[in-house]
Amino acid sequence: MGGRWQNFTLNGLDCANCAAKIEENIKHIDGICDVSLNFATQNLSVKIDEKNDERQVLDRVKKVVNDIEPDVNMQSLSNRKQDEQEEESASPYRLLTAVFIYIIALFLPDIAWLKFTAFFAAYILAGFDVLWRAVRNVFSGAVFDESFLMSVATIGAFAIRQFAEGVAVMLFYQIGVYFENKAVDHSRRSIKELMDIRPDYANLKIGDSIKEVNARDININDTIVVKAGERIPLDGKIKQGHSFLDTSPLTGESVLREVQEGDDVLAGSINKYGLLEVEVSQPFENSTVSRVLEMVEKAAGRKASTEKFITRFARYYTPIVVFGALLIAFIPPLVISDALLGDWVYRALVFLVVSCPCALVLSIPLSFFSGIGAASRQGILVKGGNYLEALGQIKAVVFDKTGTLTEGAFKVVDVKATPGHTEEDVLKFAAIAESRSDHPIAVSIMEEWGRSIDDLNIEDYEEIAGLGVKAIVNGQTILAGNARLMDKYSISYNAANEPGTVVYVAVNGSYIGNILIDDIIKEDAAEVIRKLKKKGIRVYMLTGDHENAAHMVAEKLGLDGYFAELLPDEKVEKLEQLQKSLGNERKLAFVGDGINDAPVLARADVGIAMGKLGTDAAMEAADIVLMNDGLSSILTAMEIASYTQHIAYQNIIFALGIKAAVLILAAMGIASMWVAVFADVGVSIIAVLNSLRIARRA
Repeated sequence: MGGRWQNFTLNGLDCANCAAKIEENIKHIDGICDVSLNFATQNLSVKIDEKNDERQVLDRVKKVVNDIEPDVNMQSLSNRKQDEQEEESASPYRLLTAVFIYIIALFLPDIAWLKFTAFFAAYILAGFDVLWRAVRNVFSGAVFDESFLMSVATIGAFAIRQFAEGVAVMLFYQIGVYFENKAVDHSRRSIKELMDIRPDYANLKIGDSIKEVNARDININDTIVVKAGERIPLDGKIKQGHSFLDTSPLTGESVLREVQEGDDVLAGSINKYGLLEVEVSQPFENSTVSRVLEMVEKAAGRKASTEKFITRFARYYTPIVVFGALLIAFIPPLVISDALLGDWVYRALVFLVVSCPCALVLSIPLSFFSGIGAASRQGILVKGGNYLEALGQIKAVVFDKTGTLTEGAFKVVDVKATPGHTEEDVLKFAAIAESRSDHPIAVSIMEEWGRSIDDLNIEDYEEIAGLGVKAIVNGQTILAGNARLMDKYSISYNAANEPGTVVYVAVNGSYIGNILIDDIIKEDAAEVIRKLKKKGIRVYMLTGDHENAAHMVAEKLGLDGYFAELLPDEKVEKLEQLQKSLGNERKLAFVGDGINDAPVLARADVGIAMGKLGTDAAMEAADIVLMNDGLSSILTAMEIASYTQHIAYQNIIFALGIKAAVLILAAMGIASMWVAVFADVGVSIIAVLNSLRIARRA
């Protein structure tokens, strides 16, 4: 279904359970095609059907938000001010005052009205916002939330004259929520600091003067000046200057990159030394850093199956527990002769306090978002929690060869000519044919030729996917490519069997010779593949390269298998065959350069694009983008994925285990309100802090 995405920030959203309710309710609004609410960043994205009135649909979205969380301010991301300050958590002074009154109440004389008045004052001061939210939610139809549970439990405690415990539960709940919000705020700030790599201004050069302007107002081909210590605001090419760039915000690499006139530079990099003049090549919204940030911001919207399960679980779990509490309160006094109503109501109230599912609803999504943030710090961009989860289930990795397992830095090692032609003829015609291609093989031929061919009249030029190139120059038809290109045009040739990539050259239908090009296997390739196989992961290679070249690489690296001389559609077929051999429950990852391998990247369970920093194909086709050329980043990504899942499962087992134990103890009359508070708020705080361990791992 077609539609347009609109993005908003929900300032003041501090309840994970409420966030899940907002997302669920918006899904059922007429005119909404899709919705994603990222609690960690407070970002709401809605896809509106083009057939509906956008303003009316957004009004209904805003009503849902306000009904569930009236204090939340829904603001369009496009209108948000860049210098907007982070919202602070609620002031603790009100809680401290309530604690002070509570302590005084404990030591007051045992006069009923005096004790009640003091405890009630402390209770209202500590929990009036919780009570008001509970009442408001009841009237809006959102009954079973933490505010309702705490209100019923504490009011019930007052009803059975347990004033001290009723106030204590509300106080500890509010204090716990305060520290929980602080932990989440810390996570949000660390994530935003990670993403704060895009400067919003640029030094525009106009004639001999320099003017500071908004980076969004810069056009392609404008010249900007980047001073030492400044971030590069837009992608471009250096017109003048020499410096060293810190690209770690994009790639995770700490080694500075030397740049000079003619070199491409990427937005988000930091100019460490000299003054640079840069000709802009991409508008602000299409710059590398903007696209990187967009991916990170949207990543948590693609939820892992574990997150989805927890949200569904909480939706049914809370009402069931509430009705269970009602049964505990009223059934035993009716069927047990010596059962006291007050005792069983107290047990039911404890049962209610324990039942809040916030520890799970908050900590599980935060675990995956922390994992995405940890990966980003290592120069690994994961487009969603679902891909991070899938990465931890990988049983086979399929690599492309050129530029992935090998450097892609090709070099001509041999040239052979047929009788009547010279090696220079073969190299010259190949260079002419490849002059418009930016493929690494074409670049190596051009470098070996080493002379200008700009004055040639290229009448027609065609790149034939998986085969080579065809060019018509000064009336001559030149073919340069693999053996299948020669077969396609029925040209007789002398097959070469040397290891490496062979480029056959033909002019006007006649074969004149071939060029042997070799590639260098990446330094860390063998070690990475050894470690993958040690994990029990099978490793394969799909390539369009010559059989001999593919065999040589596969043999050196010890691959489990390879398929050579494949066209892009044949790569997809082979990948699907490998997927079927693994079974439905096992995941397969494909690692490629994200350009020629886009169909395979899209078809794999997890598509990983490496190298080709900043290319559109890598960003769009892959599920995970490695912002440097290191194969070891794949292992790092897998380790982060496994650690994230480990923490998420820890939180699930810990939270459910503690709650189940206390629920049983509460029903038996053993657990008190104090234990219940720990099982609710204490478990939430511990689970959230446990999730934040992932972010510190980077």
